[in-house]
Amino acid sequence: MAAATDWITLAEAAEILAAANVHFTSATIGGWARAGRLQSIKLGGRRFVRRGEVRALVAAPRRVRAEDLQPVLFDDLEG
Repeated sequence: MAAATDWITLAEAAEILAAANVHFTSATIGGWARAGRLQSIKLGGRRFVRRGEVRALVAAPRRVRAEDLQPVLFDDLEG
C-alpha cells in the first residue's frame, strides 16, 4: 500500500521537474494525470500524482551493454 508521502500535489510535481531543469506548469501535469499518463488520485477537489512517477520522468536512462543484447541483432555488422 502506498504511503501518504508517495502522493504529491501538481505544484510539488512541477517543482521536482523544475529542479531538474524541466519546466512544466501544474496545469500541464494535471492534463497528463487526467489523460492517464501519470497515475493520480483526486481528493477534495485536488489532484495528486505519485512522486516516483514524476522522478522517473527526469531519471537518467539506464545504460545497456552490447553484450546484454541478443547477439543475432548485430550479426550483420560483423566482418
